[in-house]
Amino acid sequence: MKPLAERINTSGCIVWFTGLSAAGKSTLAIELAGALQALGVRSGLLDGDRLRATLCSDLGFSREDREENVRRVYQLAVESALRGAVVLIAVISPYRSVRDQLRASSPVSWVEVFVDAPLAVCEQRDPKGLYRRARAGELRGFTGVDDPYEVPLSPDVHCHTDVETVGQSCAKVLAVLQPWITR
Repeated sequence: MKPLAERINTSGCIVWFTGLSAAGKSTLAIELAGALQALGVRSGLLDGDRLRATLCSDLGFSREDREENVRRVYQLAVESALRGAVVLIAVISPYRSVRDQLRASSPVSWVEVFVDAPLAVCEQRDPKGLYRRARAGELRGFTGVDDPYEVPLSPDVHCHTDVETVGQSCAKVLAVLQPWITR
C-alpha cells in the first residue's frame, strides 16, 4: 500500500477507528470531532452503537451481518467525504479483510486508526457490561471473547489507549490529518 501522503486526494477523507469494544474508539472520535470543529474543519461522526440502533438495526452479529454493517457505514461515509467532509467512523469492524477491501476500493482518502487497548483493560472498563455477559455465556460471538478481532497490520495511526491520554491519542490523529486541516 502507498504511504498516506501519496494517497491524499482533494475531497474529504474517512478516518476509520477500529479496535475492541471499550478500547476507546468513540471517546477518541468524539474528542477529535471537537478538535476539528474548533479548527473550522467540516467533519461528521458515525458511531457504531448509534448506527446499530438505526441504519443497521436489522443486522445481527454473524460474520456476514458484521461485514454488512461495515459496508453500510462505509457507504454512508463515502457520500460525506466526497463532499469534502472529514468523516470519523468509530466501529469495531473486527475483520481485517473487509477493512482492507473497502480501503483499497475507496474513492476518498482513508486514515486507519487502531485504537489499541489490551483485552484485559477493555474488560476492566466494560461500560455496558458486555464482556461480563459474554464471559457468563449470555452473549455468543462477542468480539475478542469467542469471535476474533483481527488487528490492522499497518494502521496510519496506532493509539495505545491503555497508556495514552485521550488528548495524546487525539494529537496523534490530528498530526496525520494536517493535509485536510490546512487546506
